[in-house]
Amino acid sequence: MNTAKLFQNGQSQAVRLPRAYRFQGDRVYIKRLNNAVILLPFDDPWRPLVDSLAQFSDDFMATRDQPPNQPRDEQAFE
Repeated sequence: MNTAKLFQNGQSQAVRLPRAYRFQGDRVYIKRLNNAVILLPFDDPWRPLVDSLAQFSDDFMATRDQPPNQPRDEQAFE
């Protein structure tokens, strides 16, 4: 696993990314997910998700244990 350096930049903490992890542009979206921080490219934030879809095999979720549908009260949706 690669690492990155943390340092102070004024009142902010900054991360020095290795060359292989650099982003284009001068901004990124940032998201905290529990104790992880996720950086997404500002110009195309959906690209990592779209690219990851090719990682699934063709038979992904071909069979799954789906519980039977629960009976619902039709009046609840009116």
